Amino acid sequence: MKYNFEESVSNIGITLTQKQKQQFEIYYETLVEWNNKMNLTTIIEKDDVYKKHFFDSICLIKAQKITNQTLLDVGSGAGFPSIPLKIIYPELKITIIDALKKRITFLEDLVSKLDIEAELIHGRAEEYKRKHCFDLVTARAVANLNMLCELCIPFVKVGGVFIAMKGPKLEEELKTSTEAIRVLGGKINNKIEYQLDDDKRSIVVIDKLHKTSPKYPRRFNQIKSSPL
Repeated sequence: MKYNFEESVSNIGITLTQKQKQQFEIYYETLVEWNNKMNLTTIIEKDDVYKKHFFDSICLIKAQKITNQTLLDVGSGAGFPSIPLKIIYPELKITIIDALKKRITFLEDLVSKLDIEAELIHGRAEEYKRKHCFDLVTARAVANLNMLCELCIPFVKVGGVFIAMKGPKLEEELKTSTEAIRVLGGKINNKIEYQLDDDKRSIVVIDKLHKTSPKYPRRFNQIKSSPL
């Protein structure tokens, strides 16, 4: 049965405008075009892209109200979850950091075609200088949670939140992340689980309560070899 994207977003309280429908169509076409030149995603069938990338990204609102906050998306790959959220919430101010220059080049072409604003940074999160912090920091299935916490929580402003979008093993990852969350100044606020067809998805919301020591994040090889 054909997937109904409009119905899915309607079920979580969103009514798409004609412009937004067109933007998601442009997003899909641009993703497929670039995926022929480089590996952005293994999911390319249209219904699957709309469901497993676009809708799943928007499901972040199950955990966090989106307004005109500043959002840093760490290792977003093809722009998930930040660009679908930006399409739905145009006032959201997004910054994307990704280590692969080719992905940033794709994102530059994409945001131009979508006619949206986004700050795009080529680099690694652990090497990104903390000039300022963000209301929201997101990461979608980039790495194990204890590593993600060190890569992301330092960039959350006190009073802001880190939102990690994960798969079915969240509880296991949380057990090994408790100390990292504490050391970095965070506290678990909420955990949400939901189904996307047969796939179990989960979201963890971590509040930033205290400033993070300037020694974090460490270099990636240190984070990987000696997690907090």
